[in-house]
Amino acid sequence: MSIEIINLSFIYMPGTPYEKVALKNINIKIKYGDFIGLIGHTGSGKSTLAQHLNGLLKPSQGSIKIDGTDLWQKKHPSREACRKVGLVFQYPEHQLFAETVFEDVAFGPRNLKIPEKRIPDLVKLSLEQVGLDYEEFKDRSPFALSGGQKRRVAIAGVLAMQPEVLVLDEPTAGLDPAGRKEIIKLIKEFYKSGKTVIWISHNMDEIARMANRLIVMYRGTVFMDGSPQEVFSREEELKKIGLDIPAAASLVRKLKELGKPVPGKAITVDEAYREIAGWKEGKVK
Repeated sequence: MSIEIINLSFIYMPGTPYEKVALKNINIKIKYGDFIGLIGHTGSGKSTLAQHLNGLLKPSQGSIKIDGTDLWQKKHPSREACRKVGLVFQYPEHQLFAETVFEDVAFGPRNLKIPEKRIPDLVKLSLEQVGLDYEEFKDRSPFALSGGQKRRVAIAGVLAMQPEVLVLDEPTAGLDPAGRKEIIKLIKEFYKSGKTVIWISHNMDEIARMANRLIVMYRGTVFMDGSPQEVFSREEELKKIGLDIPAAASLVRKLKELGKPVPGKAITVDEAYREIAGWKEGKVK
């Protein structure tokens, strides 16, 4: 499964007084098995780019290829290509609408014209993937669930379409610590099953722990593209466009500036702990 974005540009409301260029000449290749953190300041183009990946928006210029096939080779994007890329919007629980959890999760597969006899199995599998018991939840109203449960039902609705790539826009926003932990665990499990994840976030600490590649957006362009270690090493450049580095990275770099014998390369809490523990052990010796 691969996605290739070629010379992609997008303009909102072209030819009107409200015309706005949201994306400018984007070129990105997303490989099978990537876990990408898509980061950038508000208005940088992250969400607009995400909505192009499964055909919700049509490029003003350029193209998007899914497994080598142009998403817009016909007047409308192909249903099969769209199915491969599942998009979870920010606060997806706000899009719940059906009377029961079953009907809500079943909506996507039905919209893709998946045979009705397969729907119950897909709903059951998807609910189990997000940690919700099928028999316990299928007939309940989604509006009577907790915030974390609502979000899991919304994600189950996307998983029921059996995507190869999962694109998530701020998936942990607004959740309490327990809810955040649940969602992070679920996304990790999806990724470990061999799928591709694209995570849009402002939370640098979460991104540092999860992603193996970061794409930084700035004013509709790709500003940086590399490993978390490479991107977060460019602290001054990130600060100039309004982004911070993870707290753990900031801590070890400050210690190094103070003359402490630490490498100063950590970007996660675990890595920072190992650097500091190594320094302390060295002092004892």
